Amino acid sequence: MSSPTLFSPPTPAITTAVPLTKKILTADHPTWCPGCGDFAVLASFYRVLEKLQYPHEKIVTFAGIGCSSRFPYFVNTHGGHYIHGRALPFAAGISLGNDDLHVFVFGGDGDGFSIGGNHLVHTARKNVNLTYVIMDNSVYGLTKKQTSPTSPIGFKTKTDPTGAIDQPINPMRTLLNTGATFVARSHATQVNHMVEMMTRAAKHPGFSVVEILSECVEFYAGAFDSSIPRKGGTWSLIQEKKHDGTPEDADRHDVTDEVAAFKLAGQAWPGSFGVFYENNVRKTKNVLEAELVTKARERTKNATDLQLLQATFAKMR
Repeated sequence: MSSPTLFSPPTPAITTAVPLTKKILTADHPTWCPGCGDFAVLASFYRVLEKLQYPHEKIVTFAGIGCSSRFPYFVNTHGGHYIHGRALPFAAGISLGNDDLHVFVFGGDGDGFSIGGNHLVHTARKNVNLTYVIMDNSVYGLTKKQTSPTSPIGFKTKTDPTGAIDQPINPMRTLLNTGATFVARSHATQVNHMVEMMTRAAKHPGFSVVEILSECVEFYAGAFDSSIPRKGGTWSLIQEKKHDGTPEDADRHDVTDEVAAFKLAGQAWPGSFGVFYENNVRKTKNVLEAELVTKARERTKNATDLQLLQATFAKMR
């Protein structure tokens, strides 16, 4: 009995790529409250995509639940809106299932550090190739002011009317501890810096995370004033090592030094902004799985899926 002929789809027509612009990338009108920091994050993301010029059909924008997680509705790319906290495992499947996609996940401090905390840990430790942007406003805004994992002690909310008493999560220490291979921090008032951090994260081979302080003007106005110079705060940028042999370079931060990154993460609020850690040596899960597939093909002498299936059935006779 001869093997059946497999159907080969027609070769798609070659089309001329149109440069990505904000006009092309814009979808629905954002529905955030006036003054929300997420508007600036969205504008920065448009600029990142304009800068990188990925093929339009190769971009995926994904999110969970929350104010910031409405991102996919406002960006004209492939994407989806998944259940609370579960965006990362879904996005990991997208990345692992199609290596030529550029996968971006957006969420807030609740979606990422609370109900989604377990998924954050495992997506990071596996080093799946995708970029995760966490817009941290230190409050549950969508459900009208409840304490979030990053709310400071003493903050009064509907769930803590006398003031929060639980120790808040330190986002940078948490992200470093998960095994993420690129960890950076930015601020919604610093558009150029956000663009730089998200661009570097997108180019990083592996699980990259950017935490962005994004003020909720409705339920936690002034939360991040201490890091805004025009409001009397301090904007402290991480000075990265240039390896230029100068004496001052000894005091600059080595982004490949995980211990140094943890020290930075331990700074008093509001801390520093920039790249805390970058590891370009560790293999991604995408690469590791591709290596497994290659080894399996070698063992089976590059047999097709159909031939492997037929061989399995033959053993059952």
